[in-house]
Amino acid sequence: MYTASQKRKENIAEYLLYMWQIEDLIRANNLDIDKIRSSIIDLYDLPPEKKKEMEEWYESLIDMMRREGVEKNGHLQLNKNVIIQLDDLHRQLMADPKFVDYQSAFYHTLPYIVELRARQGDDKLGEIETCFAALYGTLLMRLQGKEILKETSAAISGITRFLSLLARYFKLDQEDKLFDNPDTK
Repeated sequence: MYTASQKRKENIAEYLLYMWQIEDLIRANNLDIDKIRSSIIDLYDLPPEKKKEMEEWYESLIDMMRREGVEKNGHLQLNKNVIIQLDDLHRQLMADPKFVDYQSAFYHTLPYIVELRARQGDDKLGEIETCFAALYGTLLMRLQGKEILKETSAAISGITRFLSLLARYFKLDQEDKLFDNPDTK
């Protein structure tokens, strides 16, 4: 909860990957708050009131997962909303000639995105979500100690650079420092 809040403010890409991991941790504990308390919350050296806040946060996520039908897979709407915001910003950056660096980073990454989307079957993710899914899948592979091919590492490196730039621009946009805003002049 505290980590999520901090990541949300500092780096939206890290926040989203963290929240996907939280969804999976909740699933791994069978959406059972008692299991989450013993395997996650109790491991933190926090005062009782902070542990209670953390427990309430996990309970609210469990409740949302049940209501939204993502107990087994998929993502919470709050995480989908982040993807939507990033997609919107991506389109704005691609349309604005001032952001040649961003456009260049995207076109450099596009062959990887196309290749990944070709493997997705009929239910294709958008370009930005495809990038996040690739990063998250690689993170899971590393956590499981699986070998990551050299070609995959190169693709992930390019995707990481691209998403880092998008995250940086997202933060600037949230601070109203990205686009010229005639209302602030």
